Amino acid sequence: MKILVVDDDALAAEMVCAILESGNYQGIVAENVMEAFERLQQHPEIKMIISDMNMPLISGIEFFQELKKQHSTLPFILLTGDDPTTLLTLEPALTHCLTKDFALTETLPELVANVLGKN
Repeated sequence: MKILVVDDDALAAEMVCAILESGNYQGIVAENVMEAFERLQQHPEIKMIISDMNMPLISGIEFFQELKKQHSTLPFILLTGDDPTTLLTLEPALTHCLTKDFALTETLPELVANVLGKN
């Protein structure tokens, strides 16, 4: 199953892809939101999006909002170094937000499986 990983930090994107691979998912990387929209067109089989919050030009929340305007129903997980509670309050339609921290190797696969209905 393919998951789009959007992060302007190549090392962070690689780490997320490695975590996903351990759960038998395939990460497809985009370095920014414009590239993410290209990847979505190139790979209609993508089943989920995982995006960093803080990126140049367009933030993860702005990306999420644009997807909603386009009527996307793909599950979306926002990764942030900030407090997830604040971000969830700012965007009530966003239901999945994780802190990029040492526990991500455990929390991300669990959330992905739950969101995709595999747990």
